[in-house]
Amino acid sequence: MANEAVIIELLGNGGDPVRFTVADGAGIEKGTLMQLSSDPRTITASSADGEIFVGVAAAEKVASDGSTTLAVYTHGIFDMTVDGSNTATLGAYQKLDGANLVSDGDEAGAQAIQEMVGMALETGSTSEVIAVWVRKP
Repeated sequence: MANEAVIIELLGNGGDPVRFTVADGAGIEKGTLMQLSSDPRTITASSADGEIFVGVAAAEKVASDGSTTLAVYTHGIFDMTVDGSNTATLGAYQKLDGANLVSDGDEAGAQAIQEMVGMALETGSTSEVIAVWVRKP
């Protein structure tokens, strides 16, 4: 995959990592934006608009390595890539908008809160890398 998030600063208790279930066959790079995909508490890599963001993969997960859990960072500042057809506005909340991509929450502020990744700490145009402050409950 490409465009993985890069840690600028981990906040809270070392980024406040939370462990979730992943498929053994999944290969996930450190820094991948992860989404809640199924019950119970199972995550996969982000791939589209409208997904439920849970955090940033804290480590690499090698496909078919026998591991079925992965921790995600839920509190920090990360460099993230703006979607190639959208923008990011300083102070606007960003949502998942593709594989490791973010953009301004849409629908005139009515975007569901669970889709939000964090607040843009700088303005960004298409495909630009910006700092995003992630703070999941």
